[in-house]
Amino acid sequence: MSRPSKHSSAGPQLAERNLHFGWWSLLIFLSLGAVLETLQGFKIGWYVDVGNETRRLMFTLAHAHGTLLAVVNIAAGLTVRTLERFTLRRSVSFALIWAAILLPAGFFLGGIVIYDGDPGLGVWLVPIGAALLFYSIARIALDLSNRK
Repeated sequence: MSRPSKHSSAGPQLAERNLHFGWWSLLIFLSLGAVLETLQGFKIGWYVDVGNETRRLMFTLAHAHGTLLAVVNIAAGLTVRTLERFTLRRSVSFALIWAAILLPAGFFLGGIVIYDGDPGLGVWLVPIGAALLFYSIARIALDLSNRK
């Protein structure tokens, strides 16, 4: 853990970074949802054909996880703003942002090219993003519990 003065001064900046990232990310993933609805509505075969069920699932997972993690980044930033004597660690801010990039990107990339019903190699980004998410949420929970 860094020295208190350095940690304290970085906290508001990190919270702002997560807030900005969260709101822009929310816009992107809500837009992706609208695109997916359009593909579904116009019955675009590349998306809706029976053989593309894996693609549809992976893109839906990318949209859902991206939207949820955008909200988690916003919540983290607002938690820092709301609670006294609580700051976001630099590593937690980094992990939350990268989790919100890697998890949905892994699902999306895994759905672009599918192999006999299996997702593409991009899906290997998902466990990395999940590990970063687990670390950041656990660290926030511990830091909130230890707050005096």
